[in-house]
Amino acid sequence: MATYKTPGVYVEEISKLPPSVAEVSTAVPAFIGCTANGPTVDKKGKVVPVVQRIDTLLDFETLFGGPNASAFTVPAGVNVSQPGAISRDAPAFDYLLYYSISLYFKNGGGSCYVVSIGDYSAAPVKSQFEAGLAALEKEDEPTLILLTDAINLAATDYYDLAQQTLAQCAKLGDRFAILDVIDAKGVDDFRMNIGANNLMYGAAYYPSVRTTLVYVYQENQVTLKTADPAGTDTKLDASKATNTALYNQVKAALAQQRITLPSSSAVAGVYASVDRDRGVWKAPANIGLSSIIGPTLKITAQDQENLNIDPTAGKSINAIRAFTGKGTLVWGARTLAGNDNEWRYVSVRRLFNMIEESAQKATSFAVFEPNDASTWLKVKAMIESFLYGLWQQGALAGPTSDDAYFVNVGLGKTMTPQDVLEGRLIVEIGVAAVRPAEFIILRFMHKLQQA
Repeated sequence: MATYKTPGVYVEEISKLPPSVAEVSTAVPAFIGCTANGPTVDKKGKVVPVVQRIDTLLDFETLFGGPNASAFTVPAGVNVSQPGAISRDAPAFDYLLYYSISLYFKNGGGSCYVVSIGDYSAAPVKSQFEAGLAALEKEDEPTLILLTDAINLAATDYYDLAQQTLAQCAKLGDRFAILDVIDAKGVDDFRMNIGANNLMYGAAYYPSVRTTLVYVYQENQVTLKTADPAGTDTKLDASKATNTALYNQVKAALAQQRITLPSSSAVAGVYASVDRDRGVWKAPANIGLSSIIGPTLKITAQDQENLNIDPTAGKSINAIRAFTGKGTLVWGARTLAGNDNEWRYVSVRRLFNMIEESAQKATSFAVFEPNDASTWLKVKAMIESFLYGLWQQGALAGPTSDDAYFVNVGLGKTMTPQDVLEGRLIVEIGVAAVRPAEFIILRFMHKLQQA
Protein backbone atom coordinates (compact mmCIF):
# COMPACT_ATOMS: atom_id res chain seq x y z
CA MET A 1 0.00 0.00 0.00
CA ALA A 2 1.18 3.48 -0.83
CA THR A 3 2.13 5.85 2.00
CA TYR A 4 0.02 9.01 2.18
CA LYS A 5 1.29 12.09 4.03
CA THR A 6 -0.71 14.93 2.54
CA PRO A 7 -4.46 15.22 3.23
CA GLY A 8 -6.51 14.73 0.06
CA VAL A 9 -8.40 12.25 -2.10
CA TYR A 10 -6.38 9.48 -3.73
CA VAL A 11 -7.50 7.12 -6.50
CA GLU A 12 -6.22 3.57 -6.66
CA GLU A 13 -6.90 1.10 -9.46
CA ILE A 14 -7.04 -2.50 -8.31
CA SER A 15 -6.60 -5.25 -10.89
CA LYS A 16 -9.01 -8.11 -10.36
CA LEU A 17 -8.58 -9.94 -13.63
CA PRO A 18 -5.88 -12.60 -13.96
CA PRO A 19 -3.22 -12.33 -16.67
CA SER A 20 -4.03 -14.11 -19.91
CA VAL A 21 -2.16 -16.72 -21.91
CA ALA A 22 -1.43 -15.59 -25.46
CA GLU A 23 -1.19 -18.38 -28.04
CA VAL A 24 2.25 -18.42 -29.65
CA SER A 25 2.81 -18.80 -33.39
CA THR A 26 2.92 -22.41 -34.48
CA ALA A 27 4.03 -22.43 -38.14
CA VAL A 28 7.06 -20.20 -38.62
CA PRO A 29 9.54 -22.32 -40.57
CA ALA A 30 13.27 -21.69 -40.85
CA PHE A 31 14.94 -22.67 -44.12
CA ILE A 32 18.69 -23.37 -44.00
CA GLY A 33 20.67 -23.06 -47.22
CA CYS A 34 22.73 -20.90 -49.58
CA THR A 35 21.80 -17.56 -51.12
CA ALA A 36 23.24 -15.23 -53.78
CA ASN A 37 24.03 -12.62 -51.14
CA GLY A 38 25.81 -14.87 -48.72
CA PRO A 39 26.56 -14.55 -45.02
CA THR A 40 29.10 -12.26 -43.44
CA VAL A 41 32.71 -13.12 -42.60
CA ASP A 42 34.18 -12.10 -39.24
CA LYS A 43 37.68 -10.75 -38.61
CA LYS A 44 39.06 -14.28 -38.32
CA GLY A 45 37.69 -15.23 -41.73
CA LYS A 46 34.95 -17.41 -40.25
CA VAL A 47 31.60 -17.47 -42.01
CA VAL A 48 28.82 -16.14 -39.77
CA PRO A 49 25.34 -17.30 -40.87
CA VAL A 50 22.70 -14.64 -41.43
CA VAL A 51 19.29 -15.29 -39.86
CA GLN A 52 16.55 -13.05 -41.24
CA ARG A 53 12.76 -13.05 -41.03
CA ILE A 54 10.89 -12.51 -44.30
CA ASP A 55 7.21 -12.24 -45.20
CA THR A 56 7.22 -12.62 -49.00
CA LEU A 57 9.39 -13.94 -51.82
CA LEU A 58 10.09 -10.31 -52.72
CA ASP A 59 11.62 -9.84 -49.27
CA PHE A 60 13.89 -12.81 -49.98
CA GLU A 61 14.98 -11.40 -53.34
CA THR A 62 15.62 -7.97 -51.84
CA LEU A 63 17.72 -9.30 -48.96
CA PHE A 64 19.35 -12.40 -50.41
CA GLY A 65 19.09 -12.12 -54.20
CA GLY A 66 17.74 -14.63 -56.68
CA PRO A 67 18.49 -18.26 -57.48
CA ASN A 68 21.67 -19.67 -58.93
CA ALA A 69 21.19 -19.37 -62.71
CA SER A 70 21.10 -22.69 -64.54
CA ALA A 71 23.02 -23.52 -67.72
CA PHE A 72 21.51 -25.47 -70.64
CA THR A 73 22.79 -27.17 -73.77
CA VAL A 74 20.83 -27.45 -77.02
CA PRO A 75 22.20 -30.27 -79.23
CA ALA A 76 22.55 -29.58 -82.95
CA GLY A 77 19.83 -30.73 -85.32
CA VAL A 78 17.22 -31.64 -82.71
CA ASN A 79 13.60 -30.59 -82.59
CA VAL A 80 13.71 -28.37 -79.50
CA SER A 81 9.95 -28.65 -79.09
CA GLN A 82 10.30 -32.36 -78.27
CA PRO A 83 10.48 -33.27 -74.55
CA GLY A 84 14.03 -33.94 -73.42
CA ALA A 85 15.62 -32.23 -76.42
CA ILE A 86 17.20 -29.62 -74.16
CA SER A 87 19.25 -30.77 -71.21
CA ARG A 88 20.17 -28.87 -68.10
CA ASP A 89 23.90 -28.91 -67.44
CA ALA A 90 24.62 -30.69 -64.16
CA PRO A 91 25.70 -28.05 -61.64
CA ALA A 92 28.56 -28.55 -59.20
CA PHE A 93 25.96 -28.20 -56.44
CA ASP A 94 22.21 -27.89 -56.87
CA TYR A 95 21.07 -24.92 -54.77
CA LEU A 96 17.38 -25.32 -53.87
CA LEU A 97 16.68 -22.67 -51.24
CA TYR A 98 15.19 -19.98 -53.51
CA TYR A 99 12.89 -22.39 -55.33
CA SER A 100 11.90 -24.12 -52.08
CA ILE A 101 10.81 -20.87 -50.48
CA SER A 102 8.90 -19.97 -53.63
CA LEU A 103 7.04 -23.30 -53.41
CA TYR A 104 6.42 -22.69 -49.69
CA PHE A 105 4.66 -19.39 -50.36
CA LYS A 106 2.65 -20.90 -53.24
CA ASN A 107 1.28 -23.49 -50.80
CA GLY A 108 -0.07 -20.97 -48.32
CA GLY A 109 3.06 -20.21 -46.32
CA GLY A 110 3.41 -17.02 -44.32
CA SER A 111 6.27 -15.39 -42.46
CA CYS A 112 9.39 -17.51 -42.25
CA TYR A 113 13.10 -17.34 -41.44
CA VAL A 114 15.99 -17.71 -43.84
CA VAL A 115 19.31 -18.98 -42.49
CA SER A 116 21.94 -18.15 -45.11
CA ILE A 117 25.05 -20.29 -44.60
CA GLY A 118 26.92 -19.52 -47.83
CA ASP A 119 26.71 -18.17 -51.38
CA TYR A 120 26.93 -19.84 -54.77
CA SER A 121 30.71 -19.54 -55.12
CA ALA A 122 31.46 -22.91 -53.52
CA ALA A 123 29.49 -26.00 -52.56
CA PRO A 124 28.49 -25.90 -48.87
CA VAL A 125 29.81 -28.42 -46.37
CA LYS A 126 28.27 -29.95 -43.27
CA SER A 127 30.01 -27.55 -40.89
CA GLN A 128 28.21 -24.61 -42.51
CA PHE A 129 24.84 -26.22 -41.84
CA GLU A 130 25.89 -26.93 -38.27
CA ALA A 131 26.75 -23.25 -37.86
CA GLY A 132 23.33 -22.40 -39.28
CA LEU A 133 21.62 -24.68 -36.76
CA ALA A 134 23.62 -23.09 -33.93
CA ALA A 135 22.57 -19.61 -35.08
CA LEU A 136 18.95 -20.72 -35.36
CA GLU A 137 18.98 -22.04 -31.80
CA LYS A 138 19.32 -18.46 -30.56
CA GLU A 139 16.07 -17.42 -32.27
CA ASP A 140 12.83 -17.78 -30.32
CA GLU A 141 10.13 -17.45 -32.97
CA PRO A 142 10.84 -20.29 -35.45
CA THR A 143 8.78 -23.41 -34.84
CA LEU A 144 9.69 -25.55 -37.86
CA ILE A 145 13.12 -26.45 -39.27
CA LEU A 146 13.85 -27.42 -42.88
CA LEU A 147 17.35 -28.38 -43.97
CA THR A 148 16.61 -27.58 -47.65
CA ASP A 149 20.01 -27.56 -49.43
CA ALA A 150 21.41 -30.27 -47.13
CA ILE A 151 19.50 -32.89 -49.12
CA ASN A 152 22.26 -32.59 -51.76
CA LEU A 153 25.12 -33.27 -49.35
CA ALA A 154 26.60 -36.71 -48.93
CA ALA A 155 23.98 -38.99 -47.40
CA THR A 156 25.95 -39.53 -44.18
CA ASP A 157 26.25 -35.75 -43.69
CA TYR A 158 22.55 -35.23 -44.31
CA TYR A 159 21.52 -37.90 -41.82
CA ASP A 160 23.85 -36.49 -39.19
CA LEU A 161 22.39 -33.01 -39.69
CA ALA A 162 18.88 -34.45 -39.44
CA GLN A 163 19.76 -36.02 -36.09
CA GLN A 164 21.20 -32.70 -34.87
CA THR A 165 18.01 -30.96 -35.97
CA LEU A 166 15.83 -33.41 -34.02
CA ALA A 167 18.08 -32.92 -30.99
CA GLN A 168 17.65 -29.15 -31.15
CA CYS A 169 13.87 -29.54 -31.40
CA ALA A 170 13.85 -31.77 -28.31
CA LYS A 171 16.19 -29.48 -26.39
CA LEU A 172 14.16 -26.32 -26.97
CA GLY A 173 10.75 -28.01 -26.98
CA ASP A 174 9.21 -25.34 -29.21
CA ARG A 175 10.01 -26.54 -32.73
CA PHE A 176 9.49 -29.45 -35.08
CA ALA A 177 11.58 -30.82 -37.97
CA ILE A 178 10.21 -31.47 -41.45
CA LEU A 179 12.62 -33.89 -43.12
CA ASP A 180 12.95 -35.35 -46.60
CA VAL A 181 13.81 -38.88 -47.62
CA ILE A 182 16.61 -38.93 -50.19
CA ASP A 183 14.88 -40.40 -53.24
CA ALA A 184 18.02 -42.04 -54.61
CA LYS A 185 18.71 -43.78 -51.29
CA GLY A 186 15.17 -44.79 -50.41
CA VAL A 187 13.12 -45.27 -47.27
CA ASP A 188 15.10 -48.20 -45.84
CA ASP A 189 18.33 -46.21 -45.95
CA PHE A 190 16.62 -43.27 -44.25
CA ARG A 191 15.25 -45.44 -41.45
CA MET A 192 18.60 -47.11 -40.93
CA ASN A 193 20.56 -43.87 -40.61
CA ILE A 194 18.19 -41.35 -39.00
CA GLY A 195 18.93 -42.70 -35.52
CA ALA A 196 16.56 -43.63 -32.70
CA ASN A 197 16.49 -40.47 -30.57
CA ASN A 198 14.01 -37.58 -30.44
CA LEU A 199 11.86 -39.11 -33.19
CA MET A 200 8.69 -37.51 -31.82
CA TYR A 201 10.04 -34.08 -32.80
CA GLY A 202 10.13 -34.68 -36.54
CA ALA A 203 8.27 -36.05 -39.53
CA ALA A 204 9.60 -37.31 -42.86
CA TYR A 205 7.97 -37.03 -46.29
CA TYR A 206 8.51 -39.03 -49.48
CA PRO A 207 8.95 -38.77 -52.43
CA SER A 208 10.05 -35.51 -54.06
CA VAL A 209 7.64 -33.58 -56.28
CA ARG A 210 7.73 -32.29 -59.84
CA THR A 211 6.69 -28.65 -59.68
CA THR A 212 5.37 -26.09 -62.14
CA LEU A 213 8.31 -23.82 -61.29
CA VAL A 214 10.85 -23.24 -64.06
CA TYR A 215 14.59 -22.71 -63.83
CA VAL A 216 15.99 -19.20 -63.92
CA TYR A 217 18.76 -18.89 -66.52
CA GLN A 218 20.88 -16.33 -68.34
CA GLU A 219 20.75 -16.38 -72.14
CA ASN A 220 24.54 -16.32 -72.33
CA GLN A 221 24.57 -19.60 -70.35
CA VAL A 222 22.46 -21.46 -72.92
CA THR A 223 24.78 -23.15 -75.43
CA LEU A 224 23.59 -23.91 -78.99
CA LYS A 225 25.74 -26.73 -80.30
CA THR A 226 26.79 -26.67 -83.97
CA ALA A 227 26.60 -29.67 -86.30
CA ASP A 228 29.87 -28.69 -87.98
CA PRO A 229 32.85 -30.20 -86.06
CA ALA A 230 34.93 -27.27 -87.22
CA GLY A 231 32.26 -24.79 -86.26
CA THR A 232 31.92 -22.78 -83.09
CA ASP A 233 29.10 -23.21 -80.61
CA THR A 234 26.99 -20.11 -80.04
CA LYS A 235 25.06 -18.73 -77.13
CA LEU A 236 21.35 -18.12 -77.09
CA ASP A 237 21.67 -14.35 -76.73
CA ALA A 238 23.85 -14.21 -79.87
CA SER A 239 21.23 -16.09 -81.92
CA LYS A 240 18.51 -13.55 -81.24
CA ALA A 241 19.48 -11.43 -84.24
CA THR A 242 20.85 -14.18 -86.53
CA ASN A 243 18.24 -16.92 -86.07
CA THR A 244 15.13 -15.49 -84.51
CA ALA A 245 13.01 -18.60 -85.16
CA LEU A 246 15.43 -20.89 -83.30
CA TYR A 247 15.78 -18.31 -80.53
CA ASN A 248 12.03 -18.25 -79.95
CA GLN A 249 11.78 -22.06 -80.09
CA VAL A 250 14.52 -22.47 -77.50
CA LYS A 251 12.96 -19.86 -75.23
CA ALA A 252 9.63 -21.68 -75.40
CA ALA A 253 11.32 -25.01 -74.66
CA LEU A 254 13.19 -23.57 -71.68
CA ALA A 255 9.88 -22.39 -70.25
CA GLN A 256 8.91 -26.06 -70.00
CA GLN A 257 11.94 -27.09 -67.94
CA ARG A 258 10.21 -27.93 -64.67
CA ILE A 259 11.97 -28.13 -61.32
CA THR A 260 11.90 -31.19 -59.08
CA LEU A 261 12.13 -30.38 -55.38
CA PRO A 262 12.02 -32.23 -52.06
CA SER A 263 8.46 -32.09 -50.75
CA SER A 264 9.28 -30.54 -47.36
CA SER A 265 8.87 -26.92 -48.49
CA ALA A 266 5.40 -27.54 -49.92
CA VAL A 267 4.48 -29.47 -46.75
CA ALA A 268 5.66 -26.52 -44.62
CA GLY A 269 3.22 -24.34 -46.57
CA VAL A 270 0.48 -26.85 -45.75
CA TYR A 271 1.40 -26.69 -42.06
CA ALA A 272 1.12 -22.89 -42.15
CA SER A 273 -2.20 -22.78 -44.01
CA VAL A 274 -3.83 -25.50 -41.87
CA ASP A 275 -2.68 -23.83 -38.65
CA ARG A 276 -4.07 -20.52 -39.85
CA ASP A 277 -7.40 -21.82 -41.14
CA ARG A 278 -8.16 -24.71 -38.78
CA GLY A 279 -5.67 -24.75 -35.92
CA VAL A 280 -2.49 -26.60 -35.02
CA TRP A 281 -4.59 -29.50 -33.69
CA LYS A 282 -5.80 -30.33 -37.22
CA ALA A 283 -3.56 -32.92 -38.86
CA PRO A 284 -1.72 -31.38 -41.85
CA ALA A 285 -2.82 -34.17 -44.19
CA ASN A 286 -5.41 -34.87 -46.89
CA ILE A 287 -4.48 -31.44 -48.23
CA GLY A 288 -3.77 -30.76 -51.89
CA LEU A 289 -0.41 -29.31 -52.90
CA SER A 290 -0.30 -26.29 -55.20
CA SER A 291 2.11 -25.67 -58.10
CA ILE A 292 2.74 -29.41 -58.27
CA ILE A 293 2.58 -31.62 -61.36
CA GLY A 294 2.90 -34.77 -59.31
CA PRO A 295 5.22 -36.86 -57.14
CA THR A 296 8.34 -38.31 -58.71
CA LEU A 297 7.23 -41.81 -57.71
CA LYS A 298 3.74 -43.27 -57.82
CA ILE A 299 2.85 -44.77 -54.45
CA THR A 300 -0.05 -47.20 -54.15
CA ALA A 301 -2.07 -48.05 -51.06
CA GLN A 302 -0.11 -51.28 -50.73
CA ASP A 303 3.19 -49.40 -51.00
CA GLN A 304 2.12 -47.05 -48.25
CA GLU A 305 1.42 -49.84 -45.79
CA ASN A 306 5.14 -50.22 -45.22
CA LEU A 307 5.68 -46.44 -45.17
CA ASN A 308 2.97 -45.59 -42.66
CA ILE A 309 3.58 -48.43 -40.21
CA ASP A 310 7.04 -49.70 -39.41
CA PRO A 311 6.69 -52.56 -36.89
CA THR A 312 10.44 -52.80 -36.35
CA ALA A 313 11.42 -49.28 -35.33
CA GLY A 314 8.21 -47.31 -35.76
CA LYS A 315 9.75 -44.78 -38.11
CA SER A 316 6.70 -43.76 -40.09
CA ILE A 317 7.18 -42.00 -43.43
CA ASN A 318 4.39 -39.76 -44.72
CA ALA A 319 3.58 -40.28 -48.37
CA ILE A 320 3.00 -37.69 -51.06
CA ARG A 321 0.45 -39.34 -53.35
CA ALA A 322 -1.42 -38.49 -56.53
CA PHE A 323 -5.12 -39.38 -56.63
CA THR A 324 -7.29 -39.38 -59.73
CA GLY A 325 -9.49 -36.31 -59.78
CA LYS A 326 -7.95 -34.91 -56.58
CA GLY A 327 -4.39 -34.02 -57.48
CA THR A 328 -1.34 -34.48 -55.30
CA LEU A 329 -2.12 -34.81 -51.58
CA VAL A 330 -0.18 -35.09 -48.35
CA TRP A 331 -1.28 -38.57 -47.33
CA GLY A 332 0.23 -39.08 -43.89
CA ALA A 333 0.13 -37.40 -40.50
CA ARG A 334 2.62 -39.33 -38.36
CA THR A 335 5.81 -38.33 -36.64
CA LEU A 336 8.90 -40.49 -36.92
CA ALA A 337 7.79 -42.05 -33.61
CA GLY A 338 5.04 -43.96 -35.36
CA ASN A 339 4.77 -46.69 -32.71
CA ASP A 340 4.46 -44.25 -29.81
CA ASN A 341 0.87 -44.03 -28.60
CA GLU A 342 1.47 -40.60 -27.07
CA TRP A 343 3.41 -38.88 -29.85
CA ARG A 344 2.38 -40.80 -32.95
CA TYR A 345 0.71 -37.87 -34.69
CA VAL A 346 2.20 -34.61 -35.94
CA SER A 347 -0.79 -32.57 -34.76
CA VAL A 348 -0.59 -33.92 -31.18
CA ARG A 349 3.12 -33.17 -30.83
CA ARG A 350 2.76 -29.66 -32.25
CA LEU A 351 -0.34 -28.92 -30.14
CA PHE A 352 1.60 -29.76 -26.99
CA ASN A 353 4.51 -27.62 -28.23
CA MET A 354 2.13 -24.69 -28.56
CA ILE A 355 0.43 -25.19 -25.19
CA GLU A 356 3.70 -25.68 -23.34
CA GLU A 357 5.42 -22.63 -24.81
CA SER A 358 2.34 -20.42 -24.44
CA ALA A 359 1.93 -21.37 -20.78
CA GLN A 360 5.66 -21.00 -20.13
CA LYS A 361 5.78 -17.47 -21.49
CA ALA A 362 2.54 -16.37 -19.84
CA THR A 363 3.51 -17.58 -16.37
CA SER A 364 6.82 -15.71 -16.36
CA PHE A 365 5.05 -12.88 -14.49
CA ALA A 366 4.98 -15.13 -11.41
CA VAL A 367 8.76 -15.38 -11.13
CA PHE A 368 9.76 -13.77 -7.78
CA GLU A 369 6.10 -13.17 -6.85
CA PRO A 370 5.06 -14.39 -3.38
CA ASN A 371 4.71 -18.16 -3.49
CA ASP A 372 1.30 -18.15 -1.84
CA ALA A 373 -2.34 -18.99 -2.56
CA SER A 374 -2.95 -15.64 -4.29
CA THR A 375 -0.29 -16.28 -6.92
CA TRP A 376 -1.35 -19.91 -7.31
CA LEU A 377 -4.93 -18.82 -7.99
CA LYS A 378 -3.83 -16.36 -10.68
CA VAL A 379 -1.69 -18.97 -12.43
CA LYS A 380 -4.43 -21.60 -12.25
CA ALA A 381 -7.11 -19.21 -13.52
CA MET A 382 -5.10 -17.98 -16.49
CA ILE A 383 -4.14 -21.47 -17.67
CA GLU A 384 -7.67 -22.82 -17.21
CA SER A 385 -9.07 -19.91 -19.23
CA PHE A 386 -6.59 -20.62 -22.03
CA LEU A 387 -7.38 -24.34 -22.11
CA TYR A 388 -11.11 -23.66 -22.00
CA GLY A 389 -10.75 -21.54 -25.13
CA LEU A 390 -8.87 -24.35 -26.87
CA TRP A 391 -11.54 -26.85 -25.85
CA GLN A 392 -14.25 -24.60 -27.28
CA GLN A 393 -12.37 -24.47 -30.59
CA GLY A 394 -12.19 -28.25 -30.75
CA ALA A 395 -8.52 -28.69 -29.90
CA LEU A 396 -9.20 -30.84 -26.83
CA ALA A 397 -11.32 -33.99 -26.59
CA GLY A 398 -14.16 -34.38 -24.11
CA PRO A 399 -17.89 -33.61 -23.83
CA THR A 400 -17.18 -31.22 -20.96
CA SER A 401 -14.23 -29.03 -20.08
CA ASP A 402 -13.57 -31.19 -17.00
CA ASP A 403 -13.09 -34.17 -19.30
CA ALA A 404 -10.78 -32.21 -21.61
CA TYR A 405 -8.20 -30.83 -19.19
CA PHE A 406 -7.19 -30.21 -15.59
CA VAL A 407 -4.91 -27.72 -13.84
CA ASN A 408 -3.63 -28.45 -10.34
CA VAL A 409 -1.50 -26.18 -8.18
CA GLY A 410 -1.15 -25.66 -4.47
CA LEU A 411 0.33 -26.86 -1.21
CA GLY A 412 -0.59 -30.48 -0.62
CA LYS A 413 -1.58 -30.91 -4.27
CA THR A 414 1.50 -30.29 -6.34
CA MET A 415 3.92 -28.89 -3.76
CA THR A 416 5.29 -29.86 -0.40
CA PRO A 417 6.40 -27.37 2.27
CA GLN A 418 9.96 -28.13 1.19
CA ASP A 419 9.12 -27.08 -2.38
CA VAL A 420 7.85 -23.74 -1.11
CA LEU A 421 10.98 -23.24 1.00
CA GLU A 422 13.12 -23.90 -2.07
CA GLY A 423 11.13 -21.44 -4.20
CA ARG A 424 9.33 -23.93 -6.43
CA LEU A 425 5.84 -23.20 -7.77
CA ILE A 426 4.73 -26.45 -9.42
CA VAL A 427 1.73 -26.59 -11.74
CA GLU A 428 0.38 -29.85 -13.14
CA ILE A 429 -1.52 -29.60 -16.42
CA GLY A 430 -3.25 -32.44 -18.20
CA VAL A 431 -4.93 -32.15 -21.60
CA ALA A 432 -6.77 -34.66 -23.77
CA ALA A 433 -5.61 -33.84 -27.30
CA VAL A 434 -7.84 -34.69 -30.23
CA ARG A 435 -6.31 -37.24 -32.58
CA PRO A 436 -6.88 -37.59 -36.31
CA ALA A 437 -9.23 -40.24 -37.67
CA GLU A 438 -6.53 -42.01 -39.62
CA PHE A 439 -8.54 -45.09 -40.57
CA ILE A 440 -12.20 -44.67 -41.51
CA ILE A 441 -13.83 -48.09 -41.25
CA LEU A 442 -17.28 -48.60 -42.78
CA ARG A 443 -18.86 -51.93 -41.83
CA PHE A 444 -21.58 -53.27 -44.11
CA MET A 445 -23.78 -56.33 -43.70
CA HIS A 446 -26.87 -57.87 -45.21
CA LYS A 447 -30.18 -56.97 -43.62
CA LEU A 448 -32.77 -59.70 -43.96
CA GLN A 449 -36.14 -58.89 -45.44
CA GLN A 450 -38.66 -58.25 -42.70
CA ALA A 451 -41.91 -58.45 -44.66
